[in-house]
Amino acid sequence: MNKLRAQQQQQQGQAQPTQLYQQVTALSAPMLLGDERDSILAKWNQLQAYWGTGKGYYSSNNPPVDLTLENPFCRFKAVGYSCVPMSKDEDGLVVLVLNKKEADVRLQQQQLVESLHKILGSNQTLHVNVEGVKSLLSDQTEVIIYVVERSPNGTSKRISASTLLSYLEQANVKMQLNQLGVSMSITRTEMSPAQLKQLLQNAPAGVDPIIWEQAKVDNPDPEKLIPVPMVGFKELLRRLQIQEQMTKQHQTRVDIISNDISELQKNQATTVAKIAQYKRKLMDLSHRALQVLIKQEIQRKSGYAIQVDEEHLRVQLDTIQSELNAPTQFKGRLNELMSQIRMQNHFGAVKSEERYNVDADLLREIKQHLKQQQDGLTHLISVIKDDLEDIKLIEHGLSDSGHMRGGLHS
Repeated sequence: MNKLRAQQQQQQGQAQPTQLYQQVTALSAPMLLGDERDSILAKWNQLQAYWGTGKGYYSSNNPPVDLTLENPFCRFKAVGYSCVPMSKDEDGLVVLVLNKKEADVRLQQQQLVESLHKILGSNQTLHVNVEGVKSLLSDQTEVIIYVVERSPNGTSKRISASTLLSYLEQANVKMQLNQLGVSMSITRTEMSPAQLKQLLQNAPAGVDPIIWEQAKVDNPDPEKLIPVPMVGFKELLRRLQIQEQMTKQHQTRVDIISNDISELQKNQATTVAKIAQYKRKLMDLSHRALQVLIKQEIQRKSGYAIQVDEEHLRVQLDTIQSELNAPTQFKGRLNELMSQIRMQNHFGAVKSEERYNVDADLLREIKQHLKQQQDGLTHLISVIKDDLEDIKLIEHGLSDSGHMRGGLHS
C-alpha cells in the first residue's frame, strides 16, 4: 500500500514538471511551423499565458497545453484577506447556499425549516434553527442553520457541524436538498492550528511564493485574517461586489441605529419634560401638605400658651421676613427678576406667536393693575371735562362783559 502511494506521488511529481515544461516550451520556443512564424506564435502564447486563458500550441506531435489562470506566468494575480471562522465544531453551524433571492428565502423560511426537519427523518427530538440569512451574489442566499437534539430528561445539545454535514452530504439527502434549491453545504468552523499552519506554509497553485510570503508579512491582523489568492478579473470583481454588498448592509445597519438614536432622543426629551412636570406637581403637593400640617398644628395647639422653642422660631421667622422685605434685598431683586422674565416672555410670545398659560395669581395682579390705570384715566378725563366747562363759562362771561362795555361807550 505504501509502495503504491509512493509510485503515485512519483508519477504526480513527474507530471507536474512535464506540464511546466510544455508551458515553457510554448512560451519560449514552439516548434510548430519551423519558420519565423514560430516566434510570433511564442509571443501569442506569452500573451495568452499572461492573460490566463487560451491554448498554447508548441508542437505538431503533441496536443496544446491549457493556459489557465493557475499557470505560473499569469500576471493578473493578487492576494487579499478574509476573516477566519471563529465558530467551533460544537456550535454545529452549517451553511446552506440556496439559488434563491433573500426576500424569497425569508418569506419561505418556516417552510424551509419544516422541509429540513423532514429530511432529518421528522425526528421529534431534533429541532432545526436558523442562525442567520444573508444575501450573496448572483441571486443566491446563505442560510446558517444548526440542529438541537432534546433528550427526554429535558437536556439539550447541538449536533456538531461535522456530523450534520456528513449526514447532509449523503447522496439521497443531497438530492432532496437540491430539490429545495440548495447548491452547496459547508461547515463554518474554525481551523485548527495545524490546518492554519499548513494553509499558510504552502503557497496556492499559481501564486508566487515570494508574493505569498509578503502577503503573510503584510497581514493587518494575523489572529483574525488569512491571506487568500485573487486570480483574474472575475475574482477581483466578485470581491468588489461582496465589499459593496457588505457596505450597503453596514449602511443599512447604521441607518437603523441612527433612527433608534433619534427615537431615543425624542423619548429622552419627553421623559425630561415629564420629570419637570412631576417635580412641579410634587412641589405643589408638598406646599398643600405643608398647609394642611400648619392648619392641623394650629388646631392641635389651640388654647395652649406659646412655648419657648416656638417663640425662638417666631423670632427667626420675623428676622427672615424682615430680610426678605428689605428694599435692596431678596424681595426687591425677585420683583425685578420677575419683571424681566415677564417682559422676555411677552416679547418671546410676540416673536414666536405662541400662546402660553398665565398663572392665576399673576393674572389677577395684572387685572387689578389695569383696573387702577383705567380708574385713574377715567378720573383724569372727568377733571379735564370739568376744567373745560369752567373755561367755557369764563370765556362766555368775558364776552358778555365786553358787549356791555361797548354799549356804555356808545
